[in-house]
Amino acid sequence: MAPLPGAELVQRPLQLYRYLLRCCQQLPTKGIQEHYRHAVRQSFRVHSDEDSPERIQQIIKRAIEDADWIMNKVSARLSSTCQPAR
Repeated sequence: MAPLPGAELVQRPLQLYRYLLRCCQQLPTKGIQEHYRHAVRQSFRVHSDEDSPERIQQIIKRAIEDADWIMNKVSARLSSTCQPAR
């Protein structure tokens, strides 16, 4: 499960928010989707007063890297559970 296309185009916080919520929709179960959707919302609340452009870009970069890691982790778990027993 690769990250959604368009990650390289994310430059502003609102774009990041929408991108991360779209990533959440790709997760396999409603419980996991809700967990990460809640985490995304909480992170945006925590960083809502950030005004340094450099810091905002750091947060965006890290959030995309984290989303990529989560999507790969979920993908690896799904592929390992779908393997036939030997």
